[in-house]
Amino acid sequence: MSALTIYADDNPQQVLLETAAGDEIAAALAEIGVRFERWKAECEITPQMSPDEILAAYAGEIERLKRDEGYVTVDVIGMLPDHPQKDEFRQKFLAEHTHSEDEVRFFVEGEGLFCLHQDGKVFQVRCCRDDLISVPANITHWFDMGPAPRFTAIRLFNNPEGWVANFTGSDIAERFPKFG
Repeated sequence: MSALTIYADDNPQQVLLETAAGDEIAAALAEIGVRFERWKAECEITPQMSPDEILAAYAGEIERLKRDEGYVTVDVIGMLPDHPQKDEFRQKFLAEHTHSEDEVRFFVEGEGLFCLHQDGKVFQVRCCRDDLISVPANITHWFDMGPAPRFTAIRLFNNPEGWVANFTGSDIAERFPKFG
């Protein structure tokens, strides 16, 4: 289930807000410029579907975002618990970083935890199937896929080469709850 927990960035025990209501999640994230939406597929999604079939199932929503936000590249990425580099990928994304463009993820299946560091707060967003999150360029954040990752996500980019992480060097991610 989707959820949002907001903490004071200097105290991971101080919960400022906790909610699982989609409209409350969207409203709280909108205050820091982050988009949160729920999408429904135009057909049933199955584990056997190819990336092209997955993209076709969400074609209307993808085209809307490309038109409205100028995204030019879209792909599908996934991670399963048996991936040989899962620990390496998890560690890389756990470090606080920014991007020079938006980070847009739509969860087709599975889940993950986006942690946004903004305005003296840490916003932990548990994203699940049917959740779209769009983190604007230059917002400090990290992503935790958990120790046994299981997700498929659609990614949209402004830059055809994709995104590049600019790590802050902060250890803040180590002080806050992990996923899984």
